[in-house]
Amino acid sequence: MKYHFLRITVLILCWNIGFSQTAALKLLTTNAPANASFRGMSIVTDNVIWVSGSKGNVGRSADAGKTWQWMVVKNFEKIDFRDIHAFDSMTAIIMAIDNPANILKTTDGGASWKVVYTKTQQGMFLDAMDFNGNNGICIGDPIALDSSGKKYFYVITTNDAGESWQAVSMDAMPVANRDEEAIFSASGSNIFLFDKGSKYHYAFVTGGKMSHLNFIGKNKRHNKSYVTPVHQGIASAGVFSMAFDGNKNWYVVGGDYKQPNNTENNFAGKQINDANWNAATTPPNGYRSCIRWMQKNKLISCGTNGVDMSNDNGNNWMKASDTGFNVCMVSPNKKLVFFAGDKGRIGVLTN
Repeated sequence: MKYHFLRITVLILCWNIGFSQTAALKLLTTNAPANASFRGMSIVTDNVIWVSGSKGNVGRSADAGKTWQWMVVKNFEKIDFRDIHAFDSMTAIIMAIDNPANILKTTDGGASWKVVYTKTQQGMFLDAMDFNGNNGICIGDPIALDSSGKKYFYVITTNDAGESWQAVSMDAMPVANRDEEAIFSASGSNIFLFDKGSKYHYAFVTGGKMSHLNFIGKNKRHNKSYVTPVHQGIASAGVFSMAFDGNKNWYVVGGDYKQPNNTENNFAGKQINDANWNAATTPPNGYRSCIRWMQKNKLISCGTNGVDMSNDNGNNWMKASDTGFNVCMVSPNKKLVFFAGDKGRIGVLTN
């Protein structure tokens, strides 16, 4: 779904035992492009981080964010890469929004990129990707694919680390509940790809006139859809991001991006087979575009007016920073959290 923010930041957050209320943000010196808006992020190790964003910009760090290599993808200088997935320090996939849809891959650290998927169709707008090993999935806004009058969320998959992509069969394309339901391309965190052992293929969240958490089964009878309690009903509101704790708990955040300070119905949690949702006693401090599960009961979330954390499974949230960000990502061993926000600033938040 199309919407616009103006600025970009990258922040590094060290997480050991947990957050403290005295955590402080220190801005670092960087050569990040100030005219770019980054929403895509992928962390391979504590040292290897990639980000992607507007005006063809991609960034890569191999030393935990101390130094960055910034690049503009040739022939895509005006394109917004809203999501990225990296396999290592040299190999990454980037996803371009709008029509035509394009997915590109590099195997030489961004020195060169090749188009591995392209699709031209009215209404095409890719929103997010997720990978599990070499298997990947990408989802886009609803489009008309037949003469039925229905609109389908456009889904493509890969099983060779993004070298090739295929659209799922028509009967496997999820149907949008109504024209005004879509997916926000806010942080690449609104789709989740299950592993091979699960009865589910993937999950995704929507917003707009209606907001759902959807589980798509490998067999159709396993499909489930839950209306979320997150603020919805207008094009600018709904769920923007979700997180899974690897066990049974799911968390969603959102709100209305046009009302960044509104805390009403901006977070909810539920268990995978339970239709009931749990609201926060103390919610995050405004609209949130990204949520990540850390470990045990710890969660982190960010939006354009700041960063919040929870140490009790999302029941109570406390502000960690007044600086706004679009996306956050946790390193594989849970020691670091990286954030992307506005105007190329890079900083560090430590206990």
